Amino acid sequence: MEKPSPGRLVWNHSTHISGLIPILQRLCKEDGIQTITPAVIGRAKGHCPSLQLRVSVPIRGGFKIIARHGKTVQEVFIITPLDQETLEAAIAICQRH
Repeated sequence: MEKPSPGRLVWNHSTHISGLIPILQRLCKEDGIQTITPAVIGRAKGHCPSLQLRVSVPIRGGFKIIARHGKTVQEVFIITPLDQETLEAAIAICQRH
């Protein structure tokens, strides 16, 4: 059986949260990840000292992820057939590297 092709990282913005892209590139290589699209960047009231990725809500065909670092927040959309627990485990593995 042939290995599925890696996922695709969409580069539609010129700015991203510091340290986010290397994690997303590793996540693209995980089985079941089809497309990752970083989206809107905003400001948060609270301060998050280290980069955190959290699964937010299901979307059609995948999930919306919230990435936070400092006072900056960025939405990331992931198209995948994986369930939420499996996706969270994959994100945790990619953040440790």
